[in-house]
Amino acid sequence: MRKMIFFLWILFLSPSITWTQEKINAPVWNVGEKWVFTQGNIEVIGAEKKNYALNFSNDTCIIENRGFKTIIFEKSTLNRIYFLKEDKREKYRTGLRKILDFPFSTGKQWLDGYSERSIVGPGAQEQWVFDYSEKFTIVGWEDIQVQAGKFKVIKLECKTSFSSPHAWSPKGDVEPKHYYWYSPDAKYFVKCPYDKDWMKQDNKIFNWELTSFQLKK
Repeated sequence: MRKMIFFLWILFLSPSITWTQEKINAPVWNVGEKWVFTQGNIEVIGAEKKNYALNFSNDTCIIENRGFKTIIFEKSTLNRIYFLKEDKREKYRTGLRKILDFPFSTGKQWLDGYSERSIVGPGAQEQWVFDYSEKFTIVGWEDIQVQAGKFKVIKLECKTSFSSPHAWSPKGDVEPKHYYWYSPDAKYFVKCPYDKDWMKQDNKIFNWELTSFQLKK
């Protein structure tokens, strides 16, 4: 009887034990750590009590840096919380705000949304507001080979939809799906192929990967 009770107790606890083993907390970034990609590089330039400051080189893919040179990340989650504009902090309110949302675990899902104004219409003289929705899903673990080496990584799916009140708007039926591979050893993403059916006119932004990185011990 005691053996049976013990066996049932193990079965009851095993899901939580598995989850704990898979749970990945936010990495500790140190000033001077740097990641070099096929498109640009990223470097940690500041570390305060609750956040980090990272510089994105001018040649970093604009989809990743959103046009900002310096972005402030929250330490506990690595959410993007501010960007620097002329040395002044402004709240980060655009895409990929929660592309990193630690802790990670297989099957975890989370959502984020934001709005942006775009200049459209004849002569590009009208400003329309577009609402964006991002859905993130941790797919699972994989082994992957990139220029910087071989890594055990967590595969992350990012699905984006958008809509606008204007009649011609796709009303959310356009949903590009991108994938990111995060490496606990490299402490950042090591690869991202963008949805090939999205922004076909600008193929140069598709597919980037880590070529080298420098971490502090």
